Amino acid sequence: MRPDPLSMTPRSDAVVLIGPMGAGKTSIGRRVAKATARPFFDTDIAVTRAHGPIEQIFAEHGEQHFRDLERDAVRDGLATGGIVSLGGGAVLHPDTRAALAAHRVALLTVEPRVVAGRIKDSARPLLQGDDALARWTTIFQARRPIYESLADATFDTSSGPLQDVVDTIAQWVRRTEEKQS
Repeated sequence: MRPDPLSMTPRSDAVVLIGPMGAGKTSIGRRVAKATARPFFDTDIAVTRAHGPIEQIFAEHGEQHFRDLERDAVRDGLATGGIVSLGGGAVLHPDTRAALAAHRVALLTVEPRVVAGRIKDSARPLLQGDDALARWTTIFQARRPIYESLADATFDTSSGPLQDVVDTIAQWVRRTEEKQS
């Protein structure tokens, strides 16, 4: 069997943001990209642009098909060498986990009390039902060991001005670049 090209991604300048739904990966990622003068790539946005709404992909083709599309988007994002925001479940694909070993990975976390407001009325397929926060908590607890095993650094987005989180992550990116030089 031929190895998946995603798992053979060479070391690059990409910085990957992972974490649970509602942690702020997209909004923080955009700002970190600007602060570090790097391109920004969001896997959920890429999948949506290429294939339509995520909710529709889940409904028509199922979660596994979405994860395969997401894996391809991760590969494209890593190739940019920029700031790459992954959907919360992207780390579930083994090819993605293997590829992340060659990149700097920042885990964004958020407290349940804070995320409740962020996910309220969410269209996210995995949060549909009576209690989105309970679903979010269950999903986060299941994925947490994976997130933690992949992360080079962890940043909490629960409090303080968003810009403080952005500045802290941008400083971490610059420090890690200096160490690589």
